Amino acid sequence: MQSCWLALSVLLVAAGGVPAVAAPAAPVLMARYAFNVPPGTIVDDSGRGHTLRIISGHGGAVRRVVHGRGTALLFPSRCVQQVCPHVALQTPSTPDLNPGARNISYGADVYLSPTQTSKGQNVVQKGYSTRGSQWKLQIDGAAGRPSCVLVGDRNPRIRMVTSPFTVADGRWHRVRCSRIGGTLSVWVDNVLRGRIGVPPRLSVTNNRPLSIGGKGAYADNDQFNGALDNVWMQVG
Repeated sequence: MQSCWLALSVLLVAAGGVPAVAAPAAPVLMARYAFNVPPGTIVDDSGRGHTLRIISGHGGAVRRVVHGRGTALLFPSRCVQQVCPHVALQTPSTPDLNPGARNISYGADVYLSPTQTSKGQNVVQKGYSTRGSQWKLQIDGAAGRPSCVLVGDRNPRIRMVTSPFTVADGRWHRVRCSRIGGTLSVWVDNVLRGRIGVPPRLSVTNNRPLSIGGKGAYADNDQFNGALDNVWMQVG
């Protein structure tokens, strides 16, 4: 027994007196879109090749608007007709965009008028809550409050945290969702606005595209009705 303790002491001294502990993996940017080029083809500024294509229906389109020193994309205005313009930006699924059970953060700069809110508007998402799994940032209800959503591979329960404050006030806001271990949080303009607990082993992996501004080009697509800029997603 003495020899075992002696060997352990030698190892600890050689390592500086404490056991070596692996450093946590640094976050890796998986996709980013600054929208500073014409919207025909929207390249992935992260360099990982997740080029966006425009999916539209009934005349839906995006157009460039000035934001800071660059441009943002303006989506169709709110429509209450039976047939409305719809548009989303999508890139196919890749392993980069599936966090599994790892930490994940994602967000966007959003601009929404108080008159343009609806029951729910999708900013960025991958997957669907009713089929498979999902991570999502959305703007909820007439109050225009941002929320972050996770749905795991093995449990269809929707885990959602919502900011108590609106972002639908005719000003730009920076919104971020962050899942770190067992906590999902929503941040607005770099201020924590809400957090909930989630299972540490909750995993999000699916073969659905990453979609910005809506689920697709069909009627029930939760169309975003404002402007978006600097959409991003990172893992780690």
